[in-house]
Amino acid sequence: MADAPKRAEAPRPASGAGSLRVGRLTKPHGLKGGMKLEMYTDNPELRFTPGAVFHLQVPKDSQWFGRTLTLRELRWFNSVPVGFFDELIDRTAAESIVRAILWIDEDAVAEGKEDNAWYHHQLVGLDVVREGVKVGTVAEIQHFPAQDLLSVATPSGTVLVPFVEAIVPSVDLEAGIVQITPPAGLFEELEPDA
Repeated sequence: MADAPKRAEAPRPASGAGSLRVGRLTKPHGLKGGMKLEMYTDNPELRFTPGAVFHLQVPKDSQWFGRTLTLRELRWFNSVPVGFFDELIDRTAAESIVRAILWIDEDAVAEGKEDNAWYHHQLVGLDVVREGVKVGTVAEIQHFPAQDLLSVATPSGTVLVPFVEAIVPSVDLEAGIVQITPPAGLFEELEPDA
């Protein structure tokens, strides 16, 4: 069985501290204002519930700048999530908001926060420790469909560490430590066999 990925959810940019990035609108679906979504959360059933209000990250010259969207319904078509929002009544409205990033207030989801989930601001800057020895510092978190990657700054450069339980067995926020058990060769050059 595959190792369950851990999840780091991105906080909203500094101007909106206290929010989480949970998705992106990718393209219109149908004629009634539906939008295909790219999810940035493991628990869409907690984030994308009817009545959920999303803040939008769009360019300042967009007609959607400073506005919110309210989810009416989330449906799945061929394993692709499609959101229907009160403010998007037709395909024309949906086309005007493609590529917008969706943010939700952290307080609105705090009670439903999943286990093994941390916010970016909690992870960035933590010491990365292997067998009691510091090997680097978490510089950023990169999101990919299969799993997140911890970008670890080391004296010899950046190392990307899969954020899965087999390699990152524990995160101790109080101690400021991310424990890792990486496979051989991830942090050092392997000696060629004789």
